[in-house]
Amino acid sequence: MDEMSWGSRGAAGDTNSLSQGNKCNDPLLKPSLLASGDDIESTGSDTDEDDSNGPPSLEDVGVSEEPEVLGEDQQGSGPNTSEVSDETQSAAADPDSSNKADEEWLQVLGNELLRKKVLIAGENEEPRPQKGQNVTVRLKMSLEDGSEVEEDPALTFTVGDGDVIQALDLCIQLMDPGETALIISDAKYAFGCLGSTRPCVPANATVHIEIQLLSVKDGPDVELLSGKERLLQANMKRERGNTYFLRSEYVFAISSYDIALNIVNSNSKVEFSLEEEQELSDVKVKCLNNLAAAQLKLEHFEAALKSSNAALKHQPNNIKALFRKGKVLTLQGEYTEAIPVLKHAARLEPSNKAILVELSQLLRKQSEQRSVEQAMYRKMLGDMAIPPVSSPSRFTWNIPWKWLFGATVVAVGGVAVSVIVAART
Repeated sequence: MDEMSWGSRGAAGDTNSLSQGNKCNDPLLKPSLLASGDDIESTGSDTDEDDSNGPPSLEDVGVSEEPEVLGEDQQGSGPNTSEVSDETQSAAADPDSSNKADEEWLQVLGNELLRKKVLIAGENEEPRPQKGQNVTVRLKMSLEDGSEVEEDPALTFTVGDGDVIQALDLCIQLMDPGETALIISDAKYAFGCLGSTRPCVPANATVHIEIQLLSVKDGPDVELLSGKERLLQANMKRERGNTYFLRSEYVFAISSYDIALNIVNSNSKVEFSLEEEQELSDVKVKCLNNLAAAQLKLEHFEAALKSSNAALKHQPNNIKALFRKGKVLTLQGEYTEAIPVLKHAARLEPSNKAILVELSQLLRKQSEQRSVEQAMYRKMLGDMAIPPVSSPSRFTWNIPWKWLFGATVVAVGGVAVSVIVAART
């Protein structure tokens, strides 16, 4: 897990701005939150985990920009970093030397925010890493002032799965086996505006990474994994998604949860024990609940509803899934469908304040909606279309006249018959 834990702290891209400066003491970013095996389903970030107060409200927060995909390699001007500034100044009087220095750097995305320079060439005969393959690298990371923040002699990760920062995930696909390269990455493709705890990287920091590609191997065949191996792989991807969620990087969180679900749902050529099947089912429900939470943050309501329904298919009384389904239906304006869902959740957990508050707000919204609709009908059809309802008077006679006439005839006839009978007697 050590080689994976470093990558989990390398969530890529910028997120909502926090206070500037070093975030190394921020408990939200500590990897121990994930290393302990805890899930984040019930944290204040609204993901799915056991909580005595139940699922939190799903409030909207800002969404980070979607990461840029790997584009065509382009040549550009030299990088604006401390390592090459001296070289650029010394070459100012020699244009040919300056152009040569520029050509040594590869503008990975063409925006001068991510640069790669080959220090030691690798084996060109061997294919470069592809998405889905496992690579092992030796790396040393430092800041612009030269202070070293991380060194790992054998970091292993899966290419394209978001296990590491974007700078590594993108550049590793441009390296030959055995190659040693220098990567200079802007914070956007490193640790963003949040920074990191381990390695201790300040917010909005540019990082320098010296990396050597040691080996490239195909990823394991999921169908041949044992129950425990499959569970381990799924949990690692789920925890990676949890890290991205805590950093408000919901696009990357969704990707990690999808990968975890693919691992759980894949066909197997190996028999699992009943206990392993139950554990895999529990992980699946957790991934679906967290997936729905991330989709809600992006306002992908239909997708969130689908994820919640899938979780309820496995666990019909799952409080988190019921709450999120009710929340989605409420946001879609489907109050009639949302009320029974939230009422069911409230019956399962009567002391859950979050559910009770959401249900109370929903009932109030439904009442307001009905009032608005009635007002609209009166305006469209006129007041006569909706007859006024008057309270009945206790002295008002509502008996039809035909009934009164018939009763009178019966009474008179009865008197006449009584007189005749009496006379004959």
